Amino acid sequence: MSFSKVLSAAVKGMDIEFVYVEADVSNGLPVFNMVGYLSSEVKEAGERVRTAVRNSGLDFPAKRVVINLSPATLKKRGASFDLPIALAVLAALGQIPAERLRGSLAIGELGLDGSVRKVPGILPIMMEASKENHVACCIVPKENAAEAALVENISVVGVESLEQAVLFLRGKIQLKEVCRKKKNSRVHIVQEPDFADICGQENVKRAAEIAVAGGHNLLLIGPPGSGKTMAAKCLPGILPPVSREESMEITKIYSVMGMLDENTPLITRRPFREVHHTATRAALTGGGLVPRPGEISLAHGGVLFLDELPEFRKSVLEVLRQPLESRMIQISRAHGKYSFPAGFMLVAAMNPCPCGRFPAPECVCTPAQIQGYLGKISQPFLDRIDLCAEASRVKYEDLSAKKRGEDSAEIRRRVCRARKIQQDRYKKTEIRVNAELGSRELKKFCELGSDEQKLMSQAFSILNLTARAYHRIIRTARTIADLDGAEQIRTEHLNEAIGYRVVDKRYWRQQ
Repeated sequence: MSFSKVLSAAVKGMDIEFVYVEADVSNGLPVFNMVGYLSSEVKEAGERVRTAVRNSGLDFPAKRVVINLSPATLKKRGASFDLPIALAVLAALGQIPAERLRGSLAIGELGLDGSVRKVPGILPIMMEASKENHVACCIVPKENAAEAALVENISVVGVESLEQAVLFLRGKIQLKEVCRKKKNSRVHIVQEPDFADICGQENVKRAAEIAVAGGHNLLLIGPPGSGKTMAAKCLPGILPPVSREESMEITKIYSVMGMLDENTPLITRRPFREVHHTATRAALTGGGLVPRPGEISLAHGGVLFLDELPEFRKSVLEVLRQPLESRMIQISRAHGKYSFPAGFMLVAAMNPCPCGRFPAPECVCTPAQIQGYLGKISQPFLDRIDLCAEASRVKYEDLSAKKRGEDSAEIRRRVCRARKIQQDRYKKTEIRVNAELGSRELKKFCELGSDEQKLMSQAFSILNLTARAYHRIIRTARTIADLDGAEQIRTEHLNEAIGYRVVDKRYWRQQ
């Protein structure tokens, strides 16, 4: 047989495109031609494949070989097509039974010695392959086998070398299907900062609890050394556990980035991404010639922490506005559009002025300096912050107190109870937390009584709120009511939610 075809796949952003690797071998001038809209790294596969075949002890006669990667309209990138190209050529040469390749998907990079090396994006490829009835078996690198086995309803075979793959397809060796583990075999115990170690700052702890309970965005303002950064780093200790569905969503993103542990690929903890203020727009949102997920997407399902918020370039902060609303990143390129998930919780910390002491008498900043510093944070950006909490200077009595405060474990129990209430309330919708409520859902799930409406009317006019800020207050009040175990939002819940909008008005009124 001089013609054969092997199914493979390409990762395009977070989407998967199936690719058919076709090989035709005929007599004629010995050449190795590859067509199909290929990038330079795919074109180099010809040399890798020929050398790997020979070094695997297999015969590669001097013939005319033409490889086509279909569809031709899709740009193919990366070295993941090496293995399917080699298998297609060997099948066309008659060294592999072509019928064994039917219903199989192959992917992997080849070394010159014939070894099969790991590639990124295996999990989303397996998830898409499991939806196809004609794909029964997936041949993947041994290093990616545990990751591929996270997907059920599809057979996964991990191979260490091209020779091993050939012997398996010839039926001369039996490779066991990778065993699927319900849980990771190793439990990673991470020692995290505990809220009990924070001296004082009860209002900051309360704001953090509300933010996590409802998935709200949080801004901490206060002088240096008041515990803002430490409070933010305590958040992983009170984040609720991830469901299997959420875990697979997060793992899929890290798979595309090639950031998974080979032995324990399933991510079972919510991510906490701390970004330095020198980060670029592309680092946050993702991008590049071939767009890849950025820090926003890597924080999906967890927390994105921006310390020293005014030190970020204003243009960088402004790109956060759209994903904070839509929970999705859209990147357009001449060759197509890419979508990345962005369901994260934003937590930011900042000083109130360049010296950090405003509004205390010790502040040495001029009004112009304070205005310029705070002016780096725009009002549209502030409108997307649900809670703004002030961290005051720590008192000596709090530092010297022997009694520890409430620990993260107790706070986490209350957060989980509130999340369970939200889960039950929104079980017939796609909403997971209160922060995702739209204007239509707010009217349905957050109906206010006459006293509550009167209070919000006063707050709307006195604080000069925008419609977005008004809706965020209602969402925050709904979370406070859930923590309180109340079915309806009451005036005390609204008063507390409004209080978290007064802090930013105190500072940005100076502009």
